[in-house]
Amino acid sequence: MAEAALTTTGGGIGAILAAGDRDFLVRNSGEQVRTPPPFLVFAFTRLLPRASPGADLRFGAVIGWIVHVVKISSIEANNVALYFSASWCPPCRQFTPKLIETYKELASQGKSFEVVFVSGDKNDEAFNAYFAKMPWLAVPFSDSEGRKGINGRFKVSGIPHLVILDAKTGEVYTEDGVEFVTGYGVEAYPFTPERINEVNEQEKAAKDSQTIQSVLSTSTRDYLISNNGDKMLNCFIVVVCTQLPISDLVGKYVGLCFVVGGFGPVDQFTSVLAKIYEKLKEVGEKFEVVAVSLDSDESSFKESFAKMPWLAIPHGDKMCEKLVRYFELSSLPTLVLIGPDGKTLNNNVADIIEEHGFEAWEGFPFSAEKLDILAEKAKAKAAAQTLESLLISGDSDFVIGKDGAKVPVTELVGKTVLLYFSAKWCGPCRAFLPTLVKEYNKIKEKNSDFEIVFISSDREQSSFDEFFSGMPWLALPFGDEREALLSKAFRIRGIPSLVAIGPTGQTVGRDAKTPLMAHGADAFPFTEERLEELQRKLDEMAKGWPEKLKHELHEEHELVLLRLGTYRCNGCREMGSTWSYRCGECDFDLHPKCALAEKGKKGEDGKAAEEAPDGYVCEGDVCRKV
Repeated sequence: MAEAALTTTGGGIGAILAAGDRDFLVRNSGEQVRTPPPFLVFAFTRLLPRASPGADLRFGAVIGWIVHVVKISSIEANNVALYFSASWCPPCRQFTPKLIETYKELASQGKSFEVVFVSGDKNDEAFNAYFAKMPWLAVPFSDSEGRKGINGRFKVSGIPHLVILDAKTGEVYTEDGVEFVTGYGVEAYPFTPERINEVNEQEKAAKDSQTIQSVLSTSTRDYLISNNGDKMLNCFIVVVCTQLPISDLVGKYVGLCFVVGGFGPVDQFTSVLAKIYEKLKEVGEKFEVVAVSLDSDESSFKESFAKMPWLAIPHGDKMCEKLVRYFELSSLPTLVLIGPDGKTLNNNVADIIEEHGFEAWEGFPFSAEKLDILAEKAKAKAAAQTLESLLISGDSDFVIGKDGAKVPVTELVGKTVLLYFSAKWCGPCRAFLPTLVKEYNKIKEKNSDFEIVFISSDREQSSFDEFFSGMPWLALPFGDEREALLSKAFRIRGIPSLVAIGPTGQTVGRDAKTPLMAHGADAFPFTEERLEELQRKLDEMAKGWPEKLKHELHEEHELVLLRLGTYRCNGCREMGSTWSYRCGECDFDLHPKCALAEKGKKGEDGKAAEEAPDGYVCEGDVCRKV
């Protein structure tokens, strides 16, 4: 760290971080006083700004943490990262430990690197509590104008945000520091685009010569751990693990299963995978599974690993983070399949297993030929599908009405049935419900052979009851095991979702919501033939619409009639499809009915919002599993 001292009046980090008379930063010392005496607080708030050059003062901060004053000119690091963050921000709280780990590891290696915290907290108490956990520097929270100026200089629009620059010249290496630190850790140092390209080239070369050892081993570990079951120890249940050499996997098919303890979709997937794993062992296949844990909490890892019959990379091993990037992990569950030669056969066979369930074992190792066999079996199974096979499971052979009365599934046979996957906590579901009720009533007026069955993913009986009370149709009981079976069968990834089952029990549409939004009650009975007929009528109507028009909701530009896929109308906020009056420059769309009739915007439903549960994110008109 032998870098020339930086001045606060010249270029570089000094010119960026200094503001007014302040030419210093603060660093917490890690020392704490129980009750800071008044004179200490006074000294910190009144005398600190007058600190003489080079001073290392220890004045008391609020809540009893002691800080050092660090002159900006004394910073010797070649690279400085400006960390824009706040304690109230969940992604920041999640990223900060990773940055601390990287910071300390670089320091232990003697690398020239410093971090400066630029707080977005709302008060000094929150700042002090958050900063107390950080081993680096900070712009004093009291200098709000200085912090505001730094934010403006780098046009910070979201946090966490990490800008990494050359301390001497002020040259910005990257504003993607969060991505670099998260994905690469210390390997990315000095965090320049050139270094990232170099790391990527190294990984590409490693993939070309990939072996099972290069994927799973490190310079300090050539083994995995196996779960030998639970054992009582001093009245506590512990998981007994042994080490297995990675070399034992050579010549075997290996599945890398990325796991997060307590995450529903992963838990459901691993339970099915465990059955497939045991079956493949039974029939003599050379197959092994290795858990790649993404748990930050060791107890969560141990709890989930205790239920797994396979191997794992030890918790906290940096190889887990590397494999996330190496295999470009984008979703969970993910099961990477590696062949006997150590080469990757498939970056994710989890979709195949989720689609076919336990029967997927017959498609192992999921070659094109084996997948064709699975596809034929799935086709035959679909052809044999009936409403009873979908809605009856064991003794559960009924749905419920508004008064809780049991309605036998057999009474629905011969009708067109929409399976309505939804939940009260889902904002898009609440917004969609009034439309669905309106169109349901229209269809029922003309067609008695029609029904909807609500399939809830609510978390509480009270939420289910409240939401169901606004529906004029039937439902599966709250918490019914058939919800998971149906969600899996139709691969429901987001709600609200409508699946149309025809009078024969065959699936006529896995996405009945889109045609319902486009055509309303006219979409009944949701068959391909009916939708094609409606499309022809709509195309014929479009011939009489103006090609361009101006609208009061978008006076900046003309709207052009275009044929599109699905889109959200900026007028009524509902989804549309096929035809839109669009401004491509502003990404603005209007339904033809809204554009031509000049209807106003719809109001909110006024119902209290609920937070989406773990594993879901709500965007636009759908809440999806992540």
